[in-house]
Amino acid sequence: MATLAVYSSKGGVGKTSLAVNLAWAAATLSSRRTLLWDLDAQGAASFILAPDRTNAHEASAVIERDVSPEKLIVPTGVAGLDLLPADASLRTLDLQFAELGAKKRLQRIGDVLARRYDRIVIDCPPGLGLTAEQVIRSASLILLPLIPSALSTRAADELRRHLDSRKASPPVLAVFNLVDRRRASHRAALAAAPDQPAIPMATAVEQMADRHAPLGAYAPRSPAAVAIADLWRIVERALVKHG
Repeated sequence: MATLAVYSSKGGVGKTSLAVNLAWAAATLSSRRTLLWDLDAQGAASFILAPDRTNAHEASAVIERDVSPEKLIVPTGVAGLDLLPADASLRTLDLQFAELGAKKRLQRIGDVLARRYDRIVIDCPPGLGLTAEQVIRSASLILLPLIPSALSTRAADELRRHLDSRKASPPVLAVFNLVDRRRASHRAALAAAPDQPAIPMATAVEQMADRHAPLGAYAPRSPAAVAIADLWRIVERALVKHG
């Protein structure tokens, strides 16, 4: 089992859409038994994949280990892809980890889930607090979405500096997301990092919340879906290597 954490210290970078689409790719393109673990209290990934789920406010109980994660896992409309949903109880997740004092809690829960899944994709909440520390300890690979801009690049540099200060940390794969090649700043960022994966901005991606489905399920030949598939191949190779 290998864990992919889709993480950003700031919001608005398309983190959730990437997490959902890569989880779909793991299950569909690589035939991996896949779990999408939604740790973002906004629950956007959960809304996309399981819109009819009753919000039971039990997600934090999984962290407390008062509730087994298997009891909350729900199937999705994608074969081979399950969801461990989020809810509003995760809003104080950093505080919860501080009170628990268990530095490897996510990793321990992941070890339990590894009995059922080949790949776990975590949709992380934004921020660089205790939840991020838990994710860093449990991840095989961190995927860092960036909008091609100075602020996003600054956030990426901040994360890399933080990881470099640690004795051991997972590799980081940065990816340009929501790329609009009509913008000079985006074109300049792409030119400065030509080998970095890039996912274009697309109306089809914005339709995920309305269609309650990953992009590959309804627009598999769109440029964004093709870029996601290419990105997944890079991610899968990295997970095999580091998982």
